[in-house]
Amino acid sequence: MEDDVLNFVVEEGSKPYNIRHRCFYFAKKVVLFVKGCTYEKVYSSLFDQLIRSGTSIGANVVEGRSGSSKKDWKNFYTIALKSANETKYWLCLIRDTMDVPKPAISELITEADELSNIIASIIIQSNE
Repeated sequence: MEDDVLNFVVEEGSKPYNIRHRCFYFAKKVVLFVKGCTYEKVYSSLFDQLIRSGTSIGANVVEGRSGSSKKDWKNFYTIALKSANETKYWLCLIRDTMDVPKPAISELITEADELSNIIASIIIQSNE
């Protein structure tokens, strides 16, 4: 993983401009959200899936940057987009089936949606 992915500071209340940084920050928030939740065993697979998809977004964006071709890059970004959409699904399912902090999960859903829109826009612009 490149140093610039991990070596950045985000001021409280602001969002990083760089997509790799923003995805990393989002993944961190997902992990900390799950860490702070208490849940019954029946919900453990939902949280496992949330962590997998939420952390996959940034991992694929970073991997795409080191792709060997434009097609390779686009494939990784497409997977990142799919992971962002999957993450929204798990967050909404958790929101609607559990007693979790509503402001925290709403913030995560909004950020997953924004990441999805940004990544989709990057993919579309790459076709122009």
